[in-house]
Amino acid sequence: MRKARVERKTKETQVKISLSLDGRGSYRVSTTIPFFDHMLSLMCHHGTLGLNVSAKGDTEVDYHHLVEDIGITLGETLKKALGEKVGIRRYGFSKVPMDETLTEVVIDLSGRPYLVYNVARKRGRLNDLPVSLFEEFFRALSTHAMMNLHINLHYGRDLHHIYEAIFKAFGRALKDATTIESKRIPSTKGKI
Repeated sequence: MRKARVERKTKETQVKISLSLDGRGSYRVSTTIPFFDHMLSLMCHHGTLGLNVSAKGDTEVDYHHLVEDIGITLGETLKKALGEKVGIRRYGFSKVPMDETLTEVVIDLSGRPYLVYNVARKRGRLNDLPVSLFEEFFRALSTHAMMNLHINLHYGRDLHHIYEAIFKAFGRALKDATTIESKRIPSTKGKI
């Protein structure tokens, strides 16, 4: 069973996440940040993941602590659910359009964390959420999942369309990378 559950509690946040890599796109997401809930829900639906997120934090200060800690916890949960990574495809790729926007996400579950974030529209707010925090979310996620993650915005104007397409593409690329296709470790080293 490729499932895991991780809890993270600090003086600033409380995050509980359970993840099933072989889900059916079902989710229960409650972060106290409605637009972020929407993004995580889209990621699950399009990646056919099973995800439960319960998170709260010092959002009266700002959203940074909570968004980053959700990324950390989701990364740890993903790493735990993958286990030894036996049989996974390892690489995942998705391009997703949304109206005037085109995004691309490429993943390597290599055990080497690295984030490339080519998104020109890093300023602005969606509802009251600064979109700059999405880079922090993906950095924390890639670091703690030990994944190489490339996110590219080819073009787009509307911030909602841009970030919705990114989260959909991430979900689809993650599903692609975690798909079981053999009984071997996908590395000539014999370990990832």
